[in-house]
Amino acid sequence: MPRQEAQLTPSRGHGALGPRRAVPAASRPSAGAERFLLTMLHRLGGAPPVRLQLWDGFAAGPDQAHFTIEILDRGALYQLLRSPNIDFGELYSAGRLRVHGDLSDMLVQVYRHIQRARDTWPAWVTTLWRDPARHGADVDGARHNIQRHYDLGNAFYRQWLDTAAMQYTCAYYDTPDMTLEQAQLAKLEHVCRKLRLRPGQEVIEAGCGWGGLARYMARHHGVRVRAFNISREQIAWARRQAGREGLADKVEYIEDDYRNIAGRCDAFVSVGMLEHVGPANYGALAEVVRRTLKPDGLGLIHTIGRNRPAAVNGWIEKRIFPGSHVPSITELMRLFEAGGFSVLDVENLRLHYARTLEHWRERYLAVRDQVRADYDDNFARAWDLYLAGARAGFVAGTMQLFQVVFAPAESNSLPHSRRDIYA
Repeated sequence: MPRQEAQLTPSRGHGALGPRRAVPAASRPSAGAERFLLTMLHRLGGAPPVRLQLWDGFAAGPDQAHFTIEILDRGALYQLLRSPNIDFGELYSAGRLRVHGDLSDMLVQVYRHIQRARDTWPAWVTTLWRDPARHGADVDGARHNIQRHYDLGNAFYRQWLDTAAMQYTCAYYDTPDMTLEQAQLAKLEHVCRKLRLRPGQEVIEAGCGWGGLARYMARHHGVRVRAFNISREQIAWARRQAGREGLADKVEYIEDDYRNIAGRCDAFVSVGMLEHVGPANYGALAEVVRRTLKPDGLGLIHTIGRNRPAAVNGWIEKRIFPGSHVPSITELMRLFEAGGFSVLDVENLRLHYARTLEHWRERYLAVRDQVRADYDDNFARAWDLYLAGARAGFVAGTMQLFQVVFAPAESNSLPHSRRDIYA
């Protein structure tokens, strides 16, 4: 195949390719076998409108592609061939693979094409793309997993999350022009309205993050909240914030696992925790809700989801969210079946999460130099890839965001319609 020169455009946060640099002896020139493998790798991805380019300029893919993935050395090519789901992230983070064109928009195209192509792949190709399945951690494993992600340091997250409530979950854009702060507060209000909170009620929250929802419920809806979390850094920050806001007598933050929750409540809520529970533990969570939620109470679970069962991307599980599992809608329903609950309402906020991630990534890129100084370049690249890839998943439709309202099966204290949510 004749050599093709790629026309490269700069990605956000990276310069253009620039003058040709000296290529290490181990990487020049690419052999015929490697050029063949590059072409095959492009076809394995469903032939998306993306060019793949080797270190010496040889490329596979359409000449007018808006995106180019540049593989910078021979070892990187073979890593990508052996384990594309894990090693794309590893190589990008290490700077051995570059993306020219907007990273997130490129991933949207790749995800869509892979989604279309997967069902027709032969078994050996499917094996290459298979991710390790995770079914749920015990109490000690869950604490370890949470510490690896959420205890990176409050200062890290404060640089790019909203300043209103430190929400690390999907916002709710009631109008398209909302700021991140406005949309996160709108999300908190949306959750409260779905739970039909009334002054004096008791609320249990499982997995409270930095405690913003608990404080919002107490301040704006007059309820008392017990909020559980196993992240030591988040709990400490939440307690200090409740004290500063004069809410320490209305909100109790408890450093403990959801499996140890006891007491009774009028409303049970979990926003962004189920992804860390795993299907093997859905029965345990259902039992917690069943023993704590009053017969006429309401519950709400807010979780990232999928249209059909699949494992979490191997690189995300390894580097960003260890021990995580994103449920399909059928897997999610098994939780409510196990608890004997009636599902009252399911809303999909997929595009709201795409917009949330756009806002997060804009803020993250603005402080990436500081992140690089605080951690290192590999870490800074990895988190850019994570935010870009997450946004791409929601835009491409491979990821969903489900909010489910439910109640004990025997309850007849059910809302007549959704009208009061939006009034």
